[in-house]
Amino acid sequence: MAPIESVIDTLTQTQDAPPVGVMLACLAAAAAAVLSAPVWRWSRGLVTIAHEGGHALMAVLMRRRLTGIRLHADTSGLTFSRGRPTGFGAAMTLVAGYTAPALLGLGAAALVGAGRIVLLLWITLVLLAVMLVFIRNWYGALALLVVGAGVFAATWYGNAIVQTVAAYAGVWLLLLGAVKPVMELGSRRRGGRGAGQSDADQLAGITPFPAAFWIFVFMLATIAAAFWGTWMLLPVDTWLDAA
Repeated sequence: MAPIESVIDTLTQTQDAPPVGVMLACLAAAAAAVLSAPVWRWSRGLVTIAHEGGHALMAVLMRRRLTGIRLHADTSGLTFSRGRPTGFGAAMTLVAGYTAPALLGLGAAALVGAGRIVLLLWITLVLLAVMLVFIRNWYGALALLVVGAGVFAATWYGNAIVQTVAAYAGVWLLLLGAVKPVMELGSRRRGGRGAGQSDADQLAGITPFPAAFWIFVFMLATIAAAFWGTWMLLPVDTWLDAA
């Protein structure tokens, strides 16, 4: 088989869905990573990577000039782009941050639900590599390299079981982890902390809608994505037919 045909065959192969027990174990592990405060301090970094990646991708789509991305040890991040400070492009770039982990998780859930786990892992590697080009601090580069090394190890050295567990757990971590930062954002605003600094506050400054409206939009989008993605990952239709 020619090399290019071998690559295509690898990327297009499908894997059977794991037993329901494995699915639920992955869901439980992802939920624990989000709900446990000590673990969340580490797992939140993965959500931040998706958050800043969403800002960066939308900035490019809105024809803004992407100048850099920074990821920090406290799990915060910044994405820098040049363009009009107001208007549709600026607003969409801001909206993309909190919704990106949920939407990426939803797209990943569709691939995993269809058995395209290898394809998902390779897409993840490509996205991390592209993002690495725009990283402007050492910690951010290290974080992407560590995550990329883990994904590559699962892709290149892991068997089908390892790849399946990594994919299911990772997708659920994105879906569930997308909700918690929005909840934290709402809590900070109610406590009077961080006013004028968050994406919601910046959106309030360039749109007719207050920050509370944007937090509601983020919450609605992330919760809907979590439910929809979970529906795609679990054999809900089979359960309903058997009921």
